Amino acid sequence: MKWYEDLYVGKTISHKKRKVKWKIMHNAGQLHVFVITLASNPGNLLDIIPARELMQKYYPKKELFVIGLAGNYEEALEVAGHIISEVYGKTEGFDVKSYLQHKESRSL
Repeated sequence: MKWYEDLYVGKTISHKKRKVKWKIMHNAGQLHVFVITLASNPGNLLDIIPARELMQKYYPKKELFVIGLAGNYEEALEVAGHIISEVYGKTEGFDVKSYLQHKESRSL
């Protein structure tokens, strides 16, 4: 699992981002937390995954690129919408992966 450096985080968990991230990486239970990742299907823009699913032994975590965290599903939708709006506003397109890679390479 890889983490986006400038992680998008919902308001309800913004104050405990590091703790939530640590718990996810160490398979600790996070019942109401959702992770936002780059899409696993090329036909989609983003995936919203309940963090509790990541605790499953055979979940393919290695391929995930986490770009956002949210405290509940509705907030995950808001964060995902914010990401998509930002990408479209800056590029007039919907290539989220390229946008985030370009944004991350500029910050290094």
